[in-house]
Amino acid sequence: MEQQPHLNDHNKQEYPPMHTTEHIINQTMIRLFGCGRSISAHIERKKSKLDYRLADCPAEEEVKKLEEAVNEVIARHLPVTTEFITQEEAQGRFDLKRLPDSASETVRVVKVGDYDECLCIGAHVENTSEIGTFKIISHDWDEEAKRWRMRFKLV
Repeated sequence: MEQQPHLNDHNKQEYPPMHTTEHIINQTMIRLFGCGRSISAHIERKKSKLDYRLADCPAEEEVKKLEEAVNEVIARHLPVTTEFITQEEAQGRFDLKRLPDSASETVRVVKVGDYDECLCIGAHVENTSEIGTFKIISHDWDEEAKRWRMRFKLV
């Protein structure tokens, strides 16, 4: 008989379309700007925000390109799937720095088609066709912190 993996409990409610969009945005930021995944996130149903560490403030054309690229991925109707692996298997494949010390030995990988994969315990849609249209509603730059903050919604 196969044993069920033990996972840490998730301690917050999430809106699956918005949370899945966060994954797509993170991978798109990596591809367009060569940065890491967001350094801070606040994901809500009506609007959300993500912070990124960047060398320079993105130009308006780059912000527009980001929005278009994320919507192109959403429009591909990619399946969102999960896989369970051990932390040892995750070594070298994922950044484990954000895992809490109390993390279970088994971790969950969330995949958005062949576009993105990351460790996550959150709620997601089954297919990107459930998301809607991604819209950046505002953004700002903190020169001292070299931090770009984006606020967005789904329509």
